[in-house]
Amino acid sequence: MAQAMRRDSSFSLFATDGKPHPLQDTLMAVTLVLGVLALVTAMFHNLHLLSSWSGLIGILTGGYGMFVSATTRERFVIVLGLGASAVGFFLGMAHGGLFGGVLG
Repeated sequence: MAQAMRRDSSFSLFATDGKPHPLQDTLMAVTLVLGVLALVTAMFHNLHLLSSWSGLIGILTGGYGMFVSATTRERFVIVLGLGASAVGFFLGMAHGGLFGGVLG
């Protein structure tokens, strides 16, 4: 017997459970934005404060996001954001650190 096939209405390719995950999606987006910010600002020597702080916050946000993530899509994007945050954080630390030039 032929049955009508319903199309999955979820947004992503890898969100297989079909449930909304607002907290995980927010953490995913914040981690990715902070990672891109840290990575881009790490290319400029005088923006080390912004790069190191956004990288550190991105690492912490991504770590918690990985802890509560539910789908492969969330984990994939969080890992990308974590990698960018870590590279931006380490380059920001190499250029002057979290408090370089401000506290002494």
